Amino acid sequence: MANYEVDYSEVIGKKAECPEGCGLCCLCQPEVLSEERHFFERNHSKSLVRSKGPEPYLALALKKGKGSCVFLNGRRCAVYESRPTYCRQFPYHIYVGDRVKVELDLSCRGVWTGRGTDAESEAKEIILRADVRIKKAVKEAGEVYSEFYHNCKEAGVMGDLPEIRGSVSRNIDKFTDLAYISKVMEATMMEPVMVLENIKEGPADLEEIHEAATAAAMESMSSDDPVNAPVYCGEDWNWNIFLADGISGKIDWMVLDDEGDLEKKGTVKAEDIRIKPLEPEGAEVLKRYISILNQRDSFLGNVFSLMDATGYEDDMANAYYGCLSTTILDLLWRASMIDHFIGMGMGERGIREAIIFYDMDRLDAPTIGAFV
Repeated sequence: MANYEVDYSEVIGKKAECPEGCGLCCLCQPEVLSEERHFFERNHSKSLVRSKGPEPYLALALKKGKGSCVFLNGRRCAVYESRPTYCRQFPYHIYVGDRVKVELDLSCRGVWTGRGTDAESEAKEIILRADVRIKKAVKEAGEVYSEFYHNCKEAGVMGDLPEIRGSVSRNIDKFTDLAYISKVMEATMMEPVMVLENIKEGPADLEEIHEAATAAAMESMSSDDPVNAPVYCGEDWNWNIFLADGISGKIDWMVLDDEGDLEKKGTVKAEDIRIKPLEPEGAEVLKRYISILNQRDSFLGNVFSLMDATGYEDDMANAYYGCLSTTILDLLWRASMIDHFIGMGMGERGIREAIIFYDMDRLDAPTIGAFV
């Protein structure tokens, strides 16, 4: 029997399917677990490689080292029945912090169609199969979180998490307004312990907010390796890759083909991208996404990771509101960039597509917990 409880709230009432012609998940180099290695070592030894990064692991090779998985042919998996665990789990993410929570990757177009299998039922099956790994992660994450909370109390920056999240919920409409976000970000730097209800509405200098949005987006998209660059699987199933160069301040729009080759489609200076006004339908989509982020434990883990990295200088409320504001700015800037290149607008369609582009990166942000 499991000695942990699982929060399925993000997947309740949702459905998920694997759309024909997508293959987005096949761009994510999957780890091959120890119990899965024998099949690949015996049948496909040349397909196994060591991943790049500070903690390399055994993974499936990518076409030309930067394309899709070598087993993806015609957007279909050649080893589907023997595919690794992490391929089977997508688009579900099991996050272990001070509890276990299932989160749904909104970069997968299959979670937006309203068709497919019941997400809650599928998530429960995934949890059962991952039980051994989850138990190990629960112990390790519990120790990390306990140390983090202790450090917060010692530094005098521990906050009331239910109240912090509740405050965002009560003011969620305001977070679609750039002027409000500007004032929130200013307050996080000026106030020792900020309170959202104390933020006064009204005009603000938006030039600074545009600069902050550009900086946040360029940082999140900067990469000299296409494997690590943000990918947007478009409505036409093209794998769009945006390579940001922090030195030149330019962004190259590339399309990755099925053979692992990149074709340049366009370039823009980051300074030429300005956040465009939200249309009412776009604001509604954004609010729903903010609500999801506000309930995600991985988002909380990212806030905690940032607090730890900066030496517990900021109060937990300030860190949380600041991280949420930066996240929204990054998303809106990306929406404006997609509109510049492809023409999506800032309505329901444009913000939906921006979330599809952004959410995988949001889930990949550093946290003090762990994804299983």
